[in-house]
Amino acid sequence: MRPVSGLNSHLPTIASAPYGGESGKPMLAEHTDVVELPVFPPLNEYHYNERHRIHPLQLADLKRRRFLKVFSLATLSILASATPAHSGTKPQVAGMRRANTTLADDSNLITLFLAGDVMTGRGIDQILPHPGNPRLYEPYVKSAERYVDIAEKVNGPIPKPVDFSYIWGDALQELERVQPDVRIINLETAVTASDEYWKGKGINYRMHPDNIACIQTAEIDCCVLANNHVLDWGYRGLEETLSTLDRVNIKSAGAGRNAAAAAAPATTDVKGKSRVLVFSLGSETSGIPRVWAASENKAGVNILKDLSDNTVRKIATRIQQVKRAHDIVVASIHWGRNWGYHIPREQTRFAHQLVDDAGVDVIHGHSSHHPKGIEVYKQRPIIYGCGDFISDYEGIGGYAEFKSELGLMYFVTMNAENGELVNFHMTPTHIKRFKVQRAVGADAQWLTDVINREGGSLGTGVQLGADDTLTLTWKG
Repeated sequence: MRPVSGLNSHLPTIASAPYGGESGKPMLAEHTDVVELPVFPPLNEYHYNERHRIHPLQLADLKRRRFLKVFSLATLSILASATPAHSGTKPQVAGMRRANTTLADDSNLITLFLAGDVMTGRGIDQILPHPGNPRLYEPYVKSAERYVDIAEKVNGPIPKPVDFSYIWGDALQELERVQPDVRIINLETAVTASDEYWKGKGINYRMHPDNIACIQTAEIDCCVLANNHVLDWGYRGLEETLSTLDRVNIKSAGAGRNAAAAAAPATTDVKGKSRVLVFSLGSETSGIPRVWAASENKAGVNILKDLSDNTVRKIATRIQQVKRAHDIVVASIHWGRNWGYHIPREQTRFAHQLVDDAGVDVIHGHSSHHPKGIEVYKQRPIIYGCGDFISDYEGIGGYAEFKSELGLMYFVTMNAENGELVNFHMTPTHIKRFKVQRAVGADAQWLTDVINREGGSLGTGVQLGADDTLTLTWKG
C-alpha cells in the first residue's frame, strides 16, 4: 500500500478553470481531430406522481425496484465476497478492510449514490427534447451546438433529440441493481431560460427548465448547488433553478435566496431507518467568484470563507442545530483545481476536522475532472474528488493523461446506528456520444490502478471484480 515515488511529478500546475475553460486560447480542429479548449414528447403531455412526477410507464418498474430493495444490500455483499479478482488486480493486504461479510442489521444500513459533476447544460441541453437558446459568450465558441458537433466528429452521430433517460445510459440499470436509498449529484449548471449571462466569467452553463425531466428520470433526491456554474446566468437564472427543482420535488442545498437558505441542509427521510442531511459547501479554489456568496438579504451560494478552525466551528454549529441521533450527515464540497491528483494538506485537515468536530459522516468532494484518491478516516469515507459524471467535454483535447471521459458511480453504505462505513463499491463509467456507458476491461483496470495508486498514502485501495466493479479496502 505504499505510493510509488514521483508518480505525480509530471502533472501540470494549472489555474482553477473548467474544461472549455475560463482562460487560455483554444484550438478548434475539423473532421475527427480533437479540439483543445482552455479550459420522449413534451413534459406537459405526461402525468406524473406527486413525489417525482414519474412518467406512468415507469411506475411499475419503480414499485418492483422498491420491493427488491430489502434484498439488494445482502446480495451485493455476498457477490462481492464471492467474486474473484481479475489477474493483475491489487491483492488484499493484511490489516485492510473491505465490503463487510458480517453486516449490521439491514434496518440500520443506508446506501448513498454519490456522483460528481453532472453538467447537463450547454451541449447536453442541445440534444435534449427542449434545447434552450444555444448562444454562448465564450471567447472562441459562440454556440452550444458546436460542442455537439465536436463530440459527433469524434464518436459519431447522436440521435437528437434524445429522450430524457438517454444521457444516463447504463447508469440507470446500475441504479436499479443497487437501489440506493438516497441519490446525490453535483448539478453543475443553471436551470434557466435567462439570457442574463454573468459577464466576464467566460464559461456559462444553462439547461432549459423543460429539460429538468433528465434529472427526474434518474430519481435524483438531492442536487448540490454550491459550485462555480449555478449563477452563470445571473440571479434570475438562480431563482429559476431553485424554483424548477422545487416544482419537481427535487431537494437542493448550497444555494438559496439568502445565506440561511443557502447554508441549510437538504433532508431526506429514509423510511424505517433514519435521515440523510446534505450540506453543500463551495470553495473559491474551485473557481466560485467571491461575489456569488449569499448574504442575509442577497441570494447566492454557500461559500466557504476559508478552511480554518473557525469555519469548522460554524459548520459544526449548523449541524448540531438539526442533527438527530442516527442521522447520516454528508458534507458535499466543491473545491480545488480541475486537474491533478495532489490533495492539499489543508483539504485533508479540513475533512478530518469536519469528522472530528462537526459530526460529518461522509465527505463528498468534487470539482476535479477526474477521480482522485479516497480516504477512510475513523470509519468515515472521504472522497476528495469524484470526477465528472455527465458532461459535454467529449472530443476536447488537452490533459489526455487524466482520461476524464472515465468516471465512477460511488455507492457508499453507512451504518446509521454509529455513522460508520460498512461497504464502498464503485462502478466504472465512460462517456460516449454524451451518454454514460459501463467502462470495462482495460478502462476499468486503468481506473483501478489510479485509485490504488492515489489511495496508497491514504490507506485505501480497490479490488476489481470479474463484473468490472470496484470494492474499496481500507485500514482499520
